[in-house]
Amino acid sequence: MDWEPIDTAPFAQDLEICVIERGEVHALIFPCRRVDGGWSNADTREHIFVHPTHWRYWFEANGTKH
Repeated sequence: MDWEPIDTAPFAQDLEICVIERGEVHALIFPCRRVDGGWSNADTREHIFVHPTHWRYWFEANGTKH
């Protein structure tokens, strides 16, 4: 699935997000959710302090949507 611009990220969905760190693009290794005021880890519900650039739906290793 192609990456989408971060400003189009839906709420209440498990997402894979990318961040730029030290000039390199990295996808986070856990599912995230867009929440009021930012982002959270979808599994733990803890707020995470990131500034993502792109998103796509999170899929498990077996290909199922999380």
